Amino acid sequence: MRSAHTVEQVRAAEGELMARLPDGVLMQRAAAGLAYAVIDLLGGAYGRRVLLLVGSGNNGGDALYAGVLLARRGCLVDAWLLSDRAHEAGVAALRAAGGRVVRFDVRRGAPSTARPDVVVDGIVGIGGRGGLGNEAVAALAAVPGVPVVAVDVPSGVGVDTGELDGEHVRADVTVTFGTHKIAHLVDPAAAACGVVQLVDIGLDLPPAPVEALQPGDVAALLPRPRPDAHKYTRGVVGVRSGSAAYPGAGLLSVAGAATGLCGMVRYVGDRAVADRVREAHPEVVGEGRVQAWVVGSGGGEHAGRELAEALDEGVPVVVDADALAHVSGRLGVPAVLTPHAGELAAMLGTGRADIEASPLAHARRAADELGAVVLLKGRHTLVAEPEGRVRATTTGVPWLATAGAGDVLGGLIGALLAAGLEPFDAASVGSWLHGAAATLASRGGPVVAGDVARHVAAVVRHLPSRA
Repeated sequence: MRSAHTVEQVRAAEGELMARLPDGVLMQRAAAGLAYAVIDLLGGAYGRRVLLLVGSGNNGGDALYAGVLLARRGCLVDAWLLSDRAHEAGVAALRAAGGRVVRFDVRRGAPSTARPDVVVDGIVGIGGRGGLGNEAVAALAAVPGVPVVAVDVPSGVGVDTGELDGEHVRADVTVTFGTHKIAHLVDPAAAACGVVQLVDIGLDLPPAPVEALQPGDVAALLPRPRPDAHKYTRGVVGVRSGSAAYPGAGLLSVAGAATGLCGMVRYVGDRAVADRVREAHPEVVGEGRVQAWVVGSGGGEHAGRELAEALDEGVPVVVDADALAHVSGRLGVPAVLTPHAGELAAMLGTGRADIEASPLAHARRAADELGAVVLLKGRHTLVAEPEGRVRATTTGVPWLATAGAGDVLGGLIGALLAAGLEPFDAASVGSWLHGAAATLASRGGPVVAGDVARHVAAVVRHLPSRA
């Protein structure tokens, strides 16, 4: 599991560890990991030019000591101090190693120096708030187009919220220490992090409020048939989606449900759509008992009725698309709601831009108010449960932003619910499989929704073996 902790959790763990270690050891561990990440990005050290942007906090100290190691490996290291206060021992050590240290003054402009090969962002650490100061903005503007390696987090992002408030660094690589932070997993801040590299510095951490499943986690959670299984013991999912106006939604919802993750799929809906479903998926049957329902995709004016009929059966339900407009409170059954930003904005009575600016806060709010698991679709889809725990999906490719992909996702989650997973696990495992299947189907090129459904089985086959 990739865990993302809060600033408070990290600081408490660092304090406990520093109490057991000699002074400066933790910073030296971080600096070493940072220096090796810079060398890896540059493809070597000797003769490379490195510019450190150094703030007043410990991130500036990490950058300075990394600069010492880089200078000893043959890099030409400059450090621009963006504050009158800097880590004094780090400054002295860098000067002793041959690095050049100058005070950056926004009124005088950038110091005279050759164009660097990389910029190390040691401006603001995990305690930073509210964007960047004028000196930092001017320093970054003086080196446009140079790759940036951020120390711990890109300076200026909301570390605990994943939000952006003002100017911020956009990194190519972020080197973080001890654990991931929420900003590494939650957009829009996560999009500013680039590739995130984790350096283990020996922290002992509590459970994280935000997680991201990894292949081993999915393998452990995925329901697998027992040797004596039959189609009913593996679970039956019902699909109420599609309409005469949107028949494709029904077909794609069924395609997601019929990927073999449960024992049987039942389709209940428009007769013309049912005929097309049976033609495309002859294994799908009609009405009968189910362990979970998928409702809403392409349902149009009938979505409210379909949702009410599904809820009457008292089994878990996945509520998507048109059916979301009929959710105004707690549904009375275990539920997964799967809105995109616009749909969640309508449900919460706010604007889409508000949701996109702070998806974590809004997903948590919706889960709490509606008493359901909320899957908020996005580049990093978020799955929030009413108790506040969140999982971020980091699989997928931009090509997955295609019509019908959400219909397939709803079917996948419904199958996992029917197979016995709790809503939080069903939503997060389904989202992970959906993104991984899109990546496999894409191979760097375009995909359509049907391709995603067809590649789910291959993703499952390649998951790690369970112990």
